[in-house]
Amino acid sequence: MEESEQNKPQTEPAAGPELEQKCASVNPRAVCGVCRRLFRDPRILPCLHTFCSDCIAQLEPFSVTSRGRRDGPDGAEATANRAAARVTVLCPDCDSEVDIPQAGPGGLSPDHLALDDVFLETLVSNGPLGCDLCGEGSAAGRCEVCSVSLCEFCSQAHRRQKRTASHGLVGLEELKARGRLCRPVLCSLHAGQELGLFCQACDLPVCVECAATLHRDHRCCPTRDVIDRHGDRIRELVSRDLRPRLESLEESLQMVENCQETVQARVEATANEIRAFARGYASAVEAHCVSLLRHLEELRIQRRNHLHLQRVQLQQALVDVRSAVEFSERLLGSGSDAEILSAKGVTLRRLSSLADRSYDGLTGAVAPDDGSSICFMPREAAGEVEGFPVVGVISTKTVDVSSCTVEGTGLWQGREGEQGGFTLACRDSAGEQMARGGEHVVVSIVHKERKGCSVEASVTDNKDGTYRVLFTPEEAGAYSVWVCVKAQHVKGSPFVLNVKRKLRQHGGTFHCCSFCSSGGAKEARCGCPGSMPGGFKGCGHGHKGHPGKPHWSCCGSTVETSECLPQCVLDAVSPGGHLQTVEL
Repeated sequence: MEESEQNKPQTEPAAGPELEQKCASVNPRAVCGVCRRLFRDPRILPCLHTFCSDCIAQLEPFSVTSRGRRDGPDGAEATANRAAARVTVLCPDCDSEVDIPQAGPGGLSPDHLALDDVFLETLVSNGPLGCDLCGEGSAAGRCEVCSVSLCEFCSQAHRRQKRTASHGLVGLEELKARGRLCRPVLCSLHAGQELGLFCQACDLPVCVECAATLHRDHRCCPTRDVIDRHGDRIRELVSRDLRPRLESLEESLQMVENCQETVQARVEATANEIRAFARGYASAVEAHCVSLLRHLEELRIQRRNHLHLQRVQLQQALVDVRSAVEFSERLLGSGSDAEILSAKGVTLRRLSSLADRSYDGLTGAVAPDDGSSICFMPREAAGEVEGFPVVGVISTKTVDVSSCTVEGTGLWQGREGEQGGFTLACRDSAGEQMARGGEHVVVSIVHKERKGCSVEASVTDNKDGTYRVLFTPEEAGAYSVWVCVKAQHVKGSPFVLNVKRKLRQHGGTFHCCSFCSSGGAKEARCGCPGSMPGGFKGCGHGHKGHPGKPHWSCCGSTVETSECLPQCVLDAVSPGGHLQTVEL
């Protein structure tokens, strides 16, 4: 009897037809999402969703990629290549593309928590639960030490044996009342052996026999010694990264759903406004009303599709994070040490993947369009319908000519022969710049004193609500600049543009005095009124007429970055190599 207890394989309770019909009302964590029955050999996909091993095997491959050619004799080559292929499937729950190990679904991590839920559901639903020892009678209780179900006869025998006499037997009704059933995680290689050790080299839970044979050269320690370190890693990812992200995703999703309602309400309000306006017109206006409503519907569909896309993306991200958080919290809160360590690898990979994933602005700063920009402008010209002029357009923004602004010094001053310009910014009634171009802009530049003298201006649409105006005046003087949008003057138009004559460049040198700059030459002159005694024709420090600071020799100006005075006439340098001189 003792040998049969230890070698008894770990199995999940069978789901009878009556229980399968009730699966819609049982704990959903005990039911496979594909076959809709209680789990049979549940396996965890890399996305942390659990399905029956057989159900996973029946999923259609999403992609098959060769891992590298492997030669084999005769017909074995094709089989080997198929085995070496990388097969991915789509998770039936979240549609994530996940890899299937080369060993098939059997290579995935088992979900021991799901097995516990199946066993508990079998108890709660009074499903058929056989004896784990004799396999003949119905279970009447369960040994808390051996974790086996026993019929009445085997229960009495269990109490009579010296080795198991002290074990506690719990009735089925008491097990049902507990609401949670923990079963030992047994080794798949050594029957009856519990996974009580952890091999740090292989990063796997093992049994005593595995540690003594397959892992004899590795460092193995009790699971209780390492569970805190590995469990804290899962707990850290959940609490620090994914739990705040889960809350942010929920808030963003709620914001999008609220905006959908706001957009719908705004669209309906605008439609009512359009209908009220259109009732005063005849058949042509009625046709125009239908056209406006069609345009409004297009706007609604456009914004609805955009919000729907945001909503779907947020929902998917929320489902991924929520399922991972729920699974991890359930694993940490309900799983035993061996259960946590058994699912640790796939759990950490999924949590790390979600923590590193970028949601491209879906959270935190998400600002969906609530439709507030949709407006109906009843006074805006809309062309003709059936030969009748009609008014009224739907726009998210419109230009307010009185709010348009011009920027740039080229609107106020310029210089003949040099290109000047300014920028016109079209704005709406709120003063916000338009985000699109296409407005009818006219710029006219006319000389105020000379009739027929005008300057051609080019207007470039920057497609962002601004327009660049460039022009090149050929004559100096005052000009009148007209800036019109939609045949209306913008605020401040017409503007006055003062064009100065062409800049005269200095022809001399910027020096302290002609004596120093010429090396003491008597013939060197300067544009300043300074003079020196002794036959010198230029200026010197401290002498009469010297400006007392550096100045231009051509005109006497003391500003280095200045225009040469118009009365200066340049003279040539003497053959003796003197400085350039001037005559006043």
